[in-house]
Amino acid sequence: MRIPLATMLFAFSALAAAAAGPYDESADARAAIRIAQAQAQGSKVPILVVFGANWCSDCRALELAFKDGSSAPLIAKNFKVVKVDVGRNDRNIDIAESYGVPLNNGIPAVAVLSEQGKVIYVTRAGELSGAVAAGDKGIYRFFAKVVTQRQ
Repeated sequence: MRIPLATMLFAFSALAAAAAGPYDESADARAAIRIAQAQAQGSKVPILVVFGANWCSDCRALELAFKDGSSAPLIAKNFKVVKVDVGRNDRNIDIAESYGVPLNNGIPAVAVLSEQGKVIYVTRAGELSGAVAAGDKGIYRFFAKVVTQRQ
């Protein structure tokens, strides 16, 4: 009984997070990625491009994990994060496609880029589209695995 209650509380927290949402719907995503690349140059810290939307509860759950969850220190230490709004599959789709991110398998979806902009890792099977159900621990395990794979 504790697991479903914890999942529901995590989901509720994710929905309540930041009224405006984690994705800037008016941002120039290409410019944001270029800025992140410039900041990452020489740091050997890859860029985590997160594709999602403000209406998406799983995207909000991921954002909550990045800010306050056990994943927060892991993400802060190992990635420069750029959030890219995909709207209702009508924004920045070309960017996701250019990195090989299949958004039709669900959002949030991520691409990990080297500081030079080369693709290191991509979610291909909707691995994060169940972020609410995975909860904080599941999100942490996913990103810990990504970090380990890239080392």
